[in-house]
Amino acid sequence: MKRMLRSVIILGVFVIALSSIVSAQGVDSLVFGLSGNPDTLDPQKTAGTLTFQVVKSIYDTLVEPDQSGKIVPALAESWSVSSDGLSWTFNLRRDVIFHNGQSFSSKDVAATLNRIMDEKTASPKRSDYSAIREIRTPDAYTVILMLSQPYAPLLATLASGWSAILPSGLIASGHNFAAEPVGTGPFRFEKWIRDSKITMVRNDRYWIKGVPKLERIELRIIPERAVQVQGLAIGSIDALEFIDPDDLPLLQANPKVTIKKELTSLIMVMAMNCSREPLNDLRVRQAVNYAIDKQLVLDVAYGGGRIGSTFLDTGNAYYTDFSYLYPYNPEKAKQLLKEAGAGNKELTITVPQNYPLHVKAAELIQQMLEKVGMKVKIRLVDWSSWLSIVYSEGNYDFTVIGHTGKLDPDGTLAGYGAGRYVKWNNASAASKINEAAKIADFVTRKRLYTEALEIMAKEVPFVYLGTPYRYVGTRSNVVDFRMTYNLDTYDFRWTELR
Repeated sequence: MKRMLRSVIILGVFVIALSSIVSAQGVDSLVFGLSGNPDTLDPQKTAGTLTFQVVKSIYDTLVEPDQSGKIVPALAESWSVSSDGLSWTFNLRRDVIFHNGQSFSSKDVAATLNRIMDEKTASPKRSDYSAIREIRTPDAYTVILMLSQPYAPLLATLASGWSAILPSGLIASGHNFAAEPVGTGPFRFEKWIRDSKITMVRNDRYWIKGVPKLERIELRIIPERAVQVQGLAIGSIDALEFIDPDDLPLLQANPKVTIKKELTSLIMVMAMNCSREPLNDLRVRQAVNYAIDKQLVLDVAYGGGRIGSTFLDTGNAYYTDFSYLYPYNPEKAKQLLKEAGAGNKELTITVPQNYPLHVKAAELIQQMLEKVGMKVKIRLVDWSSWLSIVYSEGNYDFTVIGHTGKLDPDGTLAGYGAGRYVKWNNASAASKINEAAKIADFVTRKRLYTEALEIMAKEVPFVYLGTPYRYVGTRSNVVDFRMTYNLDTYDFRWTELR
C-alpha cells in the first residue's frame, strides 16, 4: 500500500514536468522511452547496445534473425556455402534504395566490409571478420566472400547490427555516419538532439512491401526511471523496454497500459578487473561469488530470472550449468578473504547511471560484500563514460552490466581468456573458444564451448548473476512491438497504433 501511495505521489509530481515535453503526435507516430544517448550512430564504431537499438530502424543487414532465431534473407535474397566452408556466395536483392537515393549493389557490401576490416576505422568488431581474405563482386548483385579458414559464426556476424550495410558513395566521401546515419532501413533518420530525442520518418521505398506501418518514431531520451514510468502512465510515452519491478503495481493497475513479461537473452554479471589487486587473486574472486545471493539480486533488482553460472545466457543451446561451484555462502567468503588478506582495500563498483536496474543490483551487491568484511563504494557514470572508461580502457574494479545475447556463442565468447575488459588470461580457454569457431558440427562445438565455459565458471572473472526477466511496457493501443531475437534491438517495422 505504501509503495502504491508513493507511486501515486510521484505521478502527481511529474505530471507538470511531463506536460512540457508532450507533443501532439499523429495516430501513426510512436514515442519510445530511451534510457540514454547512444555514444554514436555509426554501427561499425561501437559495441554499445543503445546504438544498435537505435540504428536497427535505419540500416539493414545481408541476413537477419526471424522471431525464432533462424537466420533468414534480408538484403541478400539467398546464399550458398562451398563444401569446404571457404567460399560464401550471396545473391542480393534488386530495386533496394538507400535513403540518399543511391541504388544498393554489391559495391556497397564490399565497401562496408572493407570499412569494418580497415584498421583506421577502429571497429571493436573488426576481429569478427578476420577470416575474410578476399571480397569478390562478379556483378552488381553477387558478392563472394573468400575465407582463409572455415568460420562457423560468419552468418551470425552478418546478421548482427555491426554488419549494417552503408552506401559506398558516402563511405568514399568520408560521410559522418556517427551523426547522420544513412541506410536502406524502414525509417529515415531525421535528427538527433542530444539529451532530448532522436527522430525518424517512414521510408516509403522500403523493400518489404506494406511496412513500416508507422509514419514516425520519436526516441525520447529519458534517463530518469520515474519520468519514464509516469510518461507511460499518462500517455506521453507509448512504450518502454524495461519496467522496474517496483513500478509494476502502478502500471498494472492502469487499464491503458499493457505489461509483457519475458525471459531475456541477457547475461547479467558483475565483471571483475582481474589485473588489479586484490582481484588478481582467485581466492578473492571466489569469495566475492560466495558472498552474493544471486537469486535475491535477480528478484529484487530485475524482477526475477534464472541464476547463471558461466558466461552465456541460461536459455542458450550451448549453456552448461555450473551453479554447484559457488553457492551462496557468506562464511566461506569470509574464510577466503581472510586467507587472501584482502579485507582492507576499498573497491569501487562503477555503474552506468542510465540503467537504474543495474544501479539497484550494485547497491544490493555492495551491502552483501560489506557483510563479509569488504569495503565497497559505488560510482555512477553516464553511458558514454562507461563505454570509454570501463569497457574500452578497463579502468575499474567492479562493474554491473548486462551483456546482450548473440546469434552465435562466438559473438559472446571470442577474445575471453586473452584479456577483454575483465583482463582475464587463460590460454586453454582462449584456444578452445578459437577452435570452436572453425567447426560447424554442433556436438563438437558444444564440447569445446563446455570445456571453455567450465574454466570461466571456475576462475570467475565475473559474478554470473544470471538471465533476468524483462517487463516491457506499452500503451494498450500499441500492437506488435518486437525485440530482435537474442540481439535485444527494437524492430518497429510491424508496430501499429490502433
